[in-house]
Amino acid sequence: MNKNKLSLRYWSSFIFAGLIGQFAWAVENNFLNLFVVDASHSTMFIPIMTAASAAVATLTTIFIGVLSDRLGKRKIFISCGYIVWGITIIAFAFIMPNNGELSYFPIGLPITGNVLVISGTLIVIMDCVMTFFGSTSNDACFNAYVTEKTNNQVRTKVESVLSVLPLLAIIVTLFLQSTLVRSSEHKPYWDIFFFMLGGITIVSGIIFIFLLPDDQIKPNKSQSYAQNLVHGFKPSVIKQNPILYLSLVGFLIFNMAVQVFSPYLMVYIEKTLGIQNEQFTLTIGLILGIASVLTVGFGLFVDKIGKNKVMIPAIAVAIVGGIIMFFVTNQIGVILGGIVLFSGHVCGTAVLGAKIRDCTPESEAGLLQGVRMVFVILIPMVTGPYIGQGVSYIDARYYEDGSLLPNKFVFLFASIVFLFAVPVIIYMIKKEKELATAKPVKKEISTAKHEKK
Repeated sequence: MNKNKLSLRYWSSFIFAGLIGQFAWAVENNFLNLFVVDASHSTMFIPIMTAASAAVATLTTIFIGVLSDRLGKRKIFISCGYIVWGITIIAFAFIMPNNGELSYFPIGLPITGNVLVISGTLIVIMDCVMTFFGSTSNDACFNAYVTEKTNNQVRTKVESVLSVLPLLAIIVTLFLQSTLVRSSEHKPYWDIFFFMLGGITIVSGIIFIFLLPDDQIKPNKSQSYAQNLVHGFKPSVIKQNPILYLSLVGFLIFNMAVQVFSPYLMVYIEKTLGIQNEQFTLTIGLILGIASVLTVGFGLFVDKIGKNKVMIPAIAVAIVGGIIMFFVTNQIGVILGGIVLFSGHVCGTAVLGAKIRDCTPESEAGLLQGVRMVFVILIPMVTGPYIGQGVSYIDARYYEDGSLLPNKFVFLFASIVFLFAVPVIIYMIKKEKELATAKPVKKEISTAKHEKK
């Protein structure tokens, strides 16, 4: 395989597996936030669910990433993982309260106690179960698969496409959700929504059995399983890969900023600003659609000018977008601010993700996926949503039942957190230049010693 020119089969596997995975993650990262508010009439479950699923995703990626490395297997985990992932999505169709009962196809399941609290709790638990299988197939194995099948000549192009897929997935699932859920005058058809997306994920897992190339990686058994689990956290490994870990720290801060506003974005637009129904769908669709086009265009030339040169500008665009979102309240302003914010967010995600893949030793792609999850997913998703919830108490607004609504301060504070990523990225770039100039010097000294002898 020529990694400088990817075949149609590899591009197809990246795009198809990536897109279907993002359909499923769109449910988990965005629509479950709306679903849990509909089911429990409260936003208190959003940060709990986000943090819990992040912890499950990280632990799963660490354990399964190491296991897939030891077995030399990716395909089986990806294919079977998607199939079970789809089944767990369907399970959410059974948890919508209806007249004091939990929706249970085809009959209602009567329960005692506070049905809203029980529904919210069940959704959090099921989200963790879903995340286990999603992280097994997508975070641990599909990410390692992409790293192994690409090199730094094509990674930013691939990463730009993969970074756009979440936005495209949200647009498609948003259309389904608005058609099946928001357009209903009587009962929200969340159950049909979950059955459709779960079914798509199951069928895709079956297709991946035939689409994905057979595994060609050698089983990594140089260390014990326990040693492999902590491999990426060893000081010696960190010392050997300083640019990788500095990139991870920069991505940590960047994603923390994203998580300050991202879990609350749809709830803010629909519930706080009152942009609903067709206008809600149009607003989100335009923001994500235009940001997707801009990101794909960005990915076509960024390899030529260098990843390091576009990291700071991408963060700056995200900061400006957050500030615009803080000041606007009408639909046009939200669309414009959202386009700027998401363009910076997705372009930054693409270039930082590609940088991390470049710095990941190919033989340790699976071993280091868990480390990536700690930095990029766990810490940001545990901290960011609570920052967003906390700052919403500034000029607080509430639902009729007294629960807190997210407000515009989530965007202002997201921009502040974005700003903290800048000095880390600057230091990473400086360190990389120092290492690049130091290596030839060492080689010259070694050669001089040899000639002297």
